[in-house]
Amino acid sequence: MHMSDDREIKADPATVYAAILDPEMLKACVPGASEVEGNPQDGYTATVTQKVGPVKATFKGQVTMSDLVENEKLTITGEGKGGAAGFAKGGATVTLAPAGEGATLLSYEVEAKVGGKLAQLGSRLIDGFAKKMADQFFQNLQTRIEGGGEEPADEAAEGEKTGEKKGWFKRVTGRE
Repeated sequence: MHMSDDREIKADPATVYAAILDPEMLKACVPGASEVEGNPQDGYTATVTQKVGPVKATFKGQVTMSDLVENEKLTITGEGKGGAAGFAKGGATVTLAPAGEGATLLSYEVEAKVGGKLAQLGSRLIDGFAKKMADQFFQNLQTRIEGGGEEPADEAAEGEKTGEKKGWFKRVTGRE
């Protein structure tokens, strides 16, 4: 599966580039990440728990950064094994370009592949999930860079972190 998109982030390319390489920022932005450790030179180890259709799995894997052109471009490649659920691997080429005063145009191309039990779910479900994961990662990155990193991407995510469930009515209206 292949997808691409771009978004404008209200921060300079150096800030965006540094954020993508920061393990704490990656942990905060990767949906379902419970652990991200390492550095850009040696790579990162990550633990991510996700539910794809009826299959919930914890993936342990490696993430490497390559083709590093400071403040302009990098390639992220990752591979994780989820036990009986199978495996997931993929990569993203990220380019950063100045977009006006103090802003960056972040463009990305993502390639993803799954195998094992996950692959049996069907390509439409897997493609939709992969697109959602990529979009959510880059949205979380944008939100954290622009908002100082304190706000979750949405109230539902905030409810999950605190163990509190929020109904759709409260999310839409802000009222009980």
